[in-house]
Amino acid sequence: MSKLTAVEWLAEKYILVGMLTTPMVERAKAMEREQIIETWHNGYNNQSPMIDEENCGQQYYAETYKGGEQ
Repeated sequence: MSKLTAVEWLAEKYILVGMLTTPMVERAKAMEREQIIETWHNGYNNQSPMIDEENCGQQYYAETYKGGEQ
């Protein structure tokens, strides 16, 4: 089951009432995606026991957040 990111949740609430535009949402989603992946890599580089080479940041994002859609 995929989760909504914070940006996706916000977009669902505000894009319909015209407070956000699609380009704003897409840029925010891309930034959030990179932050999530970077956080995963930081955990790996710091040898977190929950992260291994088999589960890369991009794979984690894709599996957790709707197949990695940007």
